[in-house]
Amino acid sequence: MTSLDKPTEDDAHDSRAVTEAALFEAFGGLRGMIETVLPGLLFVTIYTVNKDLHSAAIAALGVSVLLVVVRLVMKDTVKHAFSGVFGVAFGVVFAMMTGNAKDFYLPGMLYTLGLGLAYIITTLAGVPLIGLILGPVFKENLSWRTRNPGRKKAYAKASYAWGAILLAKCAILFPLYWWADTTQLGWVLIALKIPPFLLAVWLTWVFLAKAPAPIDVFAEMEAEEKAEEERRRTAERFGDAMEPLADETLQRLTDGPTDSVESGGPKHRKR
Repeated sequence: MTSLDKPTEDDAHDSRAVTEAALFEAFGGLRGMIETVLPGLLFVTIYTVNKDLHSAAIAALGVSVLLVVVRLVMKDTVKHAFSGVFGVAFGVVFAMMTGNAKDFYLPGMLYTLGLGLAYIITTLAGVPLIGLILGPVFKENLSWRTRNPGRKKAYAKASYAWGAILLAKCAILFPLYWWADTTQLGWVLIALKIPPFLLAVWLTWVFLAKAPAPIDVFAEMEAEEKAEEERRRTAERFGDAMEPLADETLQRLTDGPTDSVESGGPKHRKR
């Protein structure tokens, strides 16, 4: 393992701050949580008051679109708001098609189930999903798979934690989908939006903060490019310095030995 492959002690001391910043960026922070919760909260509130599926669905979809527009106006990243729009749109379409207000929540529940299984399966396959998500954020890409085993282990623990939390959430919601009414399901789902998410993020922070620091592959590529450029310049300077000597040598080889030409050849010794 080279010095670039092994994180330094100074990098390890900074890992907590780096981890906090990366998790905040990856999961959207407080604003991302608000954008995740608000459409569903508006839907269940309106439906609880008037039992009108259409007005509740239109209000939820409208606020989702509004959140995207606000981010576009502010020239901010829209990935979290867009994910909210797609989730709400699927829920609205599904509920409108079946005429059952509970089906507004079904696509999101199925997504949660699939995501929980993905965390577990990818970890068992040796490629923890949380590592695939956070690797680019930490500028390490997939270097943790082969060059940073301690970090791979932390990603595996975090992925198992995410999978277990999401599957536990599904174990609560799916029975309620069959047995509870729309209002009960909606409020329980809203209550389970933030706490499990915060728990998973906190566990991820704990595991990664104790892990070796990420290997910045982007910095390595930049360093390699600079080194290659320096080698090229050195070769060019060396070639320029050697060119006069090469020309002189070539000239001597072309002219041949002068003493033989001028004197008519070497003299023979008398016996």
